Amino acid sequence: MAQLTAVQAMMAADAASRALGIEVIEQAEGRAVTRMSVRPDMVNGHDVAHGGMIFSLADTAFACACNSYGPVTVAAAAEIVFVAPARTGDVLTAEAVVRTRFGRSGVYDVTVRRGTDVIAEFRGRSQQLRGQPLREGPA
Repeated sequence: MAQLTAVQAMMAADAASRALGIEVIEQAEGRAVTRMSVRPDMVNGHDVAHGGMIFSLADTAFACACNSYGPVTVAAAAEIVFVAPARTGDVLTAEAVVRTRFGRSGVYDVTVRRGTDVIAEFRGRSQQLRGQPLREGPA
């Protein structure tokens, strides 16, 4: 069996993303695309997708992009702008792209879409953990 990449190993252990039905559909160095279907248990009292669910989808794409270089990297800060509502049954994708890396930090932009419609824009700042080995999966 081929060795898992750092992102594959991280996602295999990510129970939160799995519980939300988030899947990684594309992944490359500094870039990732995730997908999630909005379920009835993900909407708020206004019958739109809870902002925390959309944030989680974007955050997972961000995590995959910033961990694509190998060393264990976590979010140091993030913000999101909700542009349009999402509803039950919508299939959302989040595309994360590195904007810059400096020292042990990085800045990533994530766009959440339903088809071609922008649902949210997310910006995250990453921090590579000091002294953490490269994450490896089972061989």
